[in-house]
Amino acid sequence: MKSRTPAAARLHRARWVMTLLFAATTAACLLVLATIAVRTDSHSRTNDLDNAVSHRADGLARTFFYDADGTLRLDSLHEDELARSAEALGILQAPPNAGPRIRYAYPSHATLPAKAELDEIWQEVQHDQETILVTTTAANGREYHWAAAPVWDNDRIGATVLVGADPARGQADHKRLIQWLALGCATLVLAAASVGHLLTGRSMRPALQGLEQQEQFLAEAAHELRTPLATLRLVMENGNASPGRAPAALDEAVRLVDRLGRLVTGLLARARVEAGTQEVELTPLRLDQLVEQIIEELPDPTGVTVTTEAVIVDGDPELLAQAVRNLVENALRHGGGTPVEVTVAAGRVAVRDHGPGVPPEDRTRVFERRVTGAASTGTGTGLAIVCWVAELHGGTARLSQAPGGGALAELLLPERKSG
Repeated sequence: MKSRTPAAARLHRARWVMTLLFAATTAACLLVLATIAVRTDSHSRTNDLDNAVSHRADGLARTFFYDADGTLRLDSLHEDELARSAEALGILQAPPNAGPRIRYAYPSHATLPAKAELDEIWQEVQHDQETILVTTTAANGREYHWAAAPVWDNDRIGATVLVGADPARGQADHKRLIQWLALGCATLVLAAASVGHLLTGRSMRPALQGLEQQEQFLAEAAHELRTPLATLRLVMENGNASPGRAPAALDEAVRLVDRLGRLVTGLLARARVEAGTQEVELTPLRLDQLVEQIIEELPDPTGVTVTTEAVIVDGDPELLAQAVRNLVENALRHGGGTPVEVTVAAGRVAVRDHGPGVPPEDRTRVFERRVTGAASTGTGTGLAIVCWVAELHGGTARLSQAPGGGALAELLLPERKSG
């Protein structure tokens, strides 16, 4: 499993932080909306209940009346639909200059408020002279919402109609609403967190790919520059240790510096191509001459034999030079000191060593570009660069077992069409 770089790990942590923030923001918004919905529902249910008992009490109060003898007539009590459908019903009546008493109670006296509360209701109706709304706990322990409507006896209030309703059913529905809202909000928060995690992952994917490409480029740059820098250091140390060899060491150092300059130019070109800021500029060039120049620049070309024929291809000289150099250096490094044979013919650069070769299972994997720290078979990033350059030029790279032993690495490029 490929380990994460610190920068990639920070991006992954940022992704989780953004996911949590997204979920928290969604949860806060849903909490506000749910709170508003719960309060609105509670207020609406209370208003509906109060309106229902108020309309019922007003309607019943208009059906009751005092006759000429001053007797309160309740003839409609058992006939009126408003009375028959009431959950709780009571009638308070007060003779002139006397306190109120219960004239009628349904379904029982225990349904009505306590005596002290009935006196307060009577006094409030007398004071307001209109229907009032109160909430009390009845003698049976249940809470009721009451509407008390006055019944007039000429110019005084002689009785009060009490209509009550139990809010328990509405409260049960209200609790179910709260439970469904809680479940729905939790589900939406989880869904929002999942969507947020997916979206942040997609948005950060280019950044992660850019980091991976950066790490890959640094690994490949180190691979390209390691050998010439080590050679340059060795040449300078030999020249410093032997003053007589200083002029030759200086010439060799200048040659190596020129090579490093070309390497850096090629690395920058490759970085710009991969970043999409520069297109590959293909120009006609002699592939055989390019290969011969690369061989001449080797610190010790004595173990390399070159066989070429004139081949013209369209390519980027710096990138092709890196690819060919990596083929040759890979053969020298992993050939076990055996001779290396380089052949250029018909859009093909073949480099063969006489070493142990490459196992069949590794002949494709060596061309994969892996960042530093990934497992490898020892071929480094050189052959991966060869494959990348070949693909940019419309060609391919392959590694096979050479006849008689050793490895055969090939860079195949389309030849330039004549005319």
